[in-house]
Amino acid sequence: MSIAAKTFIRRFEEFCPLWLAEEGDPVGLHIGTLDKSVKRIMMTLDVRPEVVAEAVAKQVDLIVAKHPPIFRPIKRLTSDDPQNAMYMTLVKHDIAVYAAHTNMDIIHDGLNDWFCEMLGIQVDDYMTRTHVEGLKKLVVYVPKAAAEKMRLALGAAGAGQQGNYQDTSYTMFGEGRFTPTKAAQPLIGHAEVPETVEEARIEVIFPEKKQGEVLKAMFAVHPYEEPAYDLLSLDNDPVTYGIGRVGNLAQPLAIEDFCQQVKKVFDLDGLRLVEPQQDAKKMVQRIAICGGSGGNFYLDALAKKADVYLTGDVYYHTAHDMQAHGLTVIDPGHNIERVCIPRFIDKMEAWKKEQNWDVEFIASETNTNPFQYR
Repeated sequence: MSIAAKTFIRRFEEFCPLWLAEEGDPVGLHIGTLDKSVKRIMMTLDVRPEVVAEAVAKQVDLIVAKHPPIFRPIKRLTSDDPQNAMYMTLVKHDIAVYAAHTNMDIIHDGLNDWFCEMLGIQVDDYMTRTHVEGLKKLVVYVPKAAAEKMRLALGAAGAGQQGNYQDTSYTMFGEGRFTPTKAAQPLIGHAEVPETVEEARIEVIFPEKKQGEVLKAMFAVHPYEEPAYDLLSLDNDPVTYGIGRVGNLAQPLAIEDFCQQVKKVFDLDGLRLVEPQQDAKKMVQRIAICGGSGGNFYLDALAKKADVYLTGDVYYHTAHDMQAHGLTVIDPGHNIERVCIPRFIDKMEAWKKEQNWDVEFIASETNTNPFQYR
């Protein structure tokens, strides 16, 4: 019972690509190798010694984490340090560790979207745009009999993804003409004899970063010795990505009621509230949200006309600045990001079914929240 680790990570990165991470964010493989088979894959928020002990006990081969375990360079690797000892345990038991951090926050249908869904926020904008990806079009000509195989191959490579639709394409039939030279090895026809073939013209649109994969798929299945194709850059609206989300509640709520809703949804014992003095009875409807430590983005929340900004790890002096700007802020802590565990397990199970994988996905049961309320 196993699959190649690279096979799983390839599918994971189709949904959560590394290039969407913020600059300098150490996403990707941190420990071990992906050149191996894996039987059990565990999803976790953090990689802590207790999580590693859980992984060892459950014979896990690969850990997928939201937070990179090696966020800063290691100067010495000695087992006297608990953090380093944890790395050594992972290596000793051949447990690979892979991290998806800000790319998990930025992707469509990612962590910030899930927060909004749970809180009943109808999203209408990003808080801060981070990436813009242009579109390209491939036009390829194939014999009519090879058209379906080509469309399927291009779709599998990521072409034809437009909004909420996938495998989109356009096909038109016509005549293709060519004359093979003496040096040619034609699939159809003979050297120096003009040939006419019924061909399909297939058009697909794809994000520009998928160009290499799409062209590779086209060449792999095209039956001709010299494929005829056009590659075009489009002026269509590009695909955009951003950190954080902004949207509206169905009805305005008193700030106290919204705080209680946040506590209930995320199963919190408490949270921190930054509130301008004059807004003690404030009603809120437009919400900005950024999981993790998003204090630096509060000016973007203001620019998006948010009534309240929900983010974690707000610094003392930053809270003063937020107050001075008249912004109400809810700090539910960093650990609400644990929502990623069950959500990704659901996605992994769906991929398993699609690909007919023989692998077990495990949700870490270790509570990695270092804070308690008394």
